[in-house]
Amino acid sequence: MIAKIIYGETCQGTLNYVLGKEGMRILGYGNTFSQKVSPKFFGDVLHFQGQRNATKNRYAHISLNLPHGEHLNDKTFLKISKEYMEKMGFGEQPYVVVRHTDTTHEHVHIVTTIVKEDGKVLPIYNSHKRSMATRRYLEKKYGLSQAPTTKRNRQLPIYRLPEEQFGMDAEKGTKFYLQDVLNSINQKYKVRSFDELARLVKPYHIELRQTKNEMGRIGVAFGLNNQKGYRTRFLSGSAVHRNLSGPKLQKVFDAHSKSKLLPMHRKRLLKQIETTYGLFKTIRPHDLKDVLKGYQGIDIELETKGDVIEGYTIYDKSKYVFGKRGLGKHIRMQNRLEIFGNGNEPTQIDIESKQFKLEVQKAIKEALTTSYLKSLKQDGLLSEHIITRNFGDIVPNLKASEKFRFLERYIPRNQRIEFRKAVENAFPIIKKRIYELETKKEKEILEKKFKLIGKVLEKGIFNVGTEQGSIRLLFQALGVKYHDNQLSFTQSNKHTIPVKLGNLPFPENMEKHVSTGFVRQNHLMLEMLTEQSSENSPKMTGSAIFLPMIFPKLYERMDPVYKWQYERIALGSYVKYAEQMHAPFEKSAKDYITLFNAKGFYFVKGEKGFEVKSIYTNNKASYPLPKRTSLYLNSIPDLSVRLQRQRTVIKGLFEEGRNDLKNLWVGHLMERGVYDKVAFILTSEKAYPNLHREIVQHHMDNGLRQSLVQVSQRQSSVQQKRLLSKGVYAVSSLLGGRGKNQDEAFNGFKDELTDWSKYKRKGVGMG
Repeated sequence: MIAKIIYGETCQGTLNYVLGKEGMRILGYGNTFSQKVSPKFFGDVLHFQGQRNATKNRYAHISLNLPHGEHLNDKTFLKISKEYMEKMGFGEQPYVVVRHTDTTHEHVHIVTTIVKEDGKVLPIYNSHKRSMATRRYLEKKYGLSQAPTTKRNRQLPIYRLPEEQFGMDAEKGTKFYLQDVLNSINQKYKVRSFDELARLVKPYHIELRQTKNEMGRIGVAFGLNNQKGYRTRFLSGSAVHRNLSGPKLQKVFDAHSKSKLLPMHRKRLLKQIETTYGLFKTIRPHDLKDVLKGYQGIDIELETKGDVIEGYTIYDKSKYVFGKRGLGKHIRMQNRLEIFGNGNEPTQIDIESKQFKLEVQKAIKEALTTSYLKSLKQDGLLSEHIITRNFGDIVPNLKASEKFRFLERYIPRNQRIEFRKAVENAFPIIKKRIYELETKKEKEILEKKFKLIGKVLEKGIFNVGTEQGSIRLLFQALGVKYHDNQLSFTQSNKHTIPVKLGNLPFPENMEKHVSTGFVRQNHLMLEMLTEQSSENSPKMTGSAIFLPMIFPKLYERMDPVYKWQYERIALGSYVKYAEQMHAPFEKSAKDYITLFNAKGFYFVKGEKGFEVKSIYTNNKASYPLPKRTSLYLNSIPDLSVRLQRQRTVIKGLFEEGRNDLKNLWVGHLMERGVYDKVAFILTSEKAYPNLHREIVQHHMDNGLRQSLVQVSQRQSSVQQKRLLSKGVYAVSSLLGGRGKNQDEAFNGFKDELTDWSKYKRKGVGMG
């Protein structure tokens, strides 16, 4: 099911369209005196209530659309519509639900107002995101087909015969269609002129006319012409939508045209095209589209008339659209006959070109790196791995590479053996060059780590020293080790830096396994705490909050002032991550709080807005939410009651022994889809992930249930039943089926991967 919401300043035109469609059926009303009110009476009620506030987005037009071939009876469709309105916060408002039968897919229209009886307005923060979550909830509840999660190219509506289309649809249906297409175009592209807009809407059978009155005011009008005998009269842009008037569109066009980024995008695009030309000996004109897409990821449409290519349009990733006039004459086909003027010769790469040699180098480097990352045991550094590889070792990775397959596709058949030999002959030279570059980079990284350690010790971020050997904990958490008065990488002795610390003892029970992903996170965190990070530095991820679980002995020694700074940064990183994970389930501002509460996070309202805290950090540590998010939470009608309820949830987590980062970690793995690890923990340990039951149920349906069965099947028949029952017990407890007798709180984490990684004979880092 697809749900769409459009807000507007008036409702009369929308009601005329919704209630005036041929074959429409009113399924029901919401919050009116009776279900037998007349459409005119309802329109008056809606109009007068909406006029009680001067906001521009007074009215809402919602459509709920089923996929082709799916059917609902009127009673069920009305029930779904009412539940949608309740979940979206419109349940107390007057609204009408109308079913249309003019398209091949079943759908209803709902018209309402966001203005309440007292003149205040309903909050519409994040309404489109909440609509997505509500739609998903209803799909699951009523067994409807799920809407696609990725954008697809929409098919144009099928036009009916002209004699059926003229009349009411020309005034109302056309207007709604024009709004939909034009708004989509303006969101998708940074249009710079009316001529460009006319070209972009032409495939949708929309025609555009520019006008200018005596005062010189620019105007625009739109009409439909499907070239099959059906045409509508032209509607002025302002009549279609207030933001589609001539002056307002011109203002947008001017802003896009004057952007300082436009010349940069044009220059980059020209360089990409020139690079492509430099790679090829010949390009068959009609192959240019596939060549640019496959090599540079550039979307280009060739404008053809018969077999003749008259021009092109490039839809750049920057949202700008470039035609042949916008990029200069030098790249036009007629001016590059040495590439395009070779008759019917096939498209061929020039294996003697400088660009080809660069691409071969890139393909070999990618294959060497991939072979290192995919190796079961990454012993040593990348440079050490590279120097020991033979050409045959990387052939499987080369064949799997899209870059290599693209090159091979355009090599002439009679030169493919020669091509492969050229790659093999180039391998030793390229391997040596990459080895030297990686060696230099590794030395710089080790030097950087050494300087960071000095800053950390200088500022006293951790209470570590040489006498107890606790400084080794800091070394390990940054991916280095100390031996024979030298500092080197943990997994290699290739590079060293002299550090005279003498005979340095080891601390008791030092961690054996350290994930490279968490080493990177720890490095970034310490750079921030020592103020060595910059705007261009990599950003922290949500997993930064787990650093005290990965390096417990080190973070136990953290200075309280820096501990507060760390927790504040980690909270902010995790909140941003969690908001993305919660989006498919967040139907309202109440859900925003509920989903975080289930994870052990709670919200406090202060003078400057909301702050988030957690059961995993000190009570003084908090992260201030952005102003817009604070406004969103303030929209909850019974906010004080909702904030009070947090105590019950948080208290329950403490009572159940789930106030540990380990519980959050299991939920984190579940959200990341690492179901094998989660299944092992659920079946072999007493683990209760801190996650809302709706999200747990989603992951059970999405593959976790199957992973539980597979993990249990690896054991003996006696163990199977025991392990599977443990897993089912753990999950059922999350879904609300736990009894009074609870198992001991889970404490089986010996490292951040759990013992499951040892059964798999390899470790997997999460960073």
